[in-house]
Amino acid sequence: MRISDEEFDAAVAEALDGVPERFKAVLDNIAITVADEPTPRERATMDDPHGELLGLYQGVPLTRRTTGYSGVMPDIITIFKGPHERVCGSRVRLVEQIRRTVLHEIGHYFGFDDEYLHAHGY
Repeated sequence: MRISDEEFDAAVAEALDGVPERFKAVLDNIAITVADEPTPRERATMDDPHGELLGLYQGVPLTRRTTGYSGVMPDIITIFKGPHERVCGSRVRLVEQIRRTVLHEIGHYFGFDDEYLHAHGY
């Protein structure tokens, strides 16, 4: 399933708009970006080297930030277009998967690990 870059960006923006306000209010020092494909270094973060990397959180989760957390570069969430297109067979499924990926990566920002997020459908 292929969509334009503009449609993909809009789906990511829509997913972010759907984040409850109480969570958006505490998103601080974080950038959310999109990329076509993960780099080899980004792919190396995966547990399953044969799977697709849909998104990646890089930073210091809220649960690990201390009073010394200041002056650091923003955390980054990257949502990858190519892997989403490869794993989704319809536009509806693609938009839903983008939403789940965005929420999954925001979950990492809040300190949740993959096991917890997968157990709760993200």
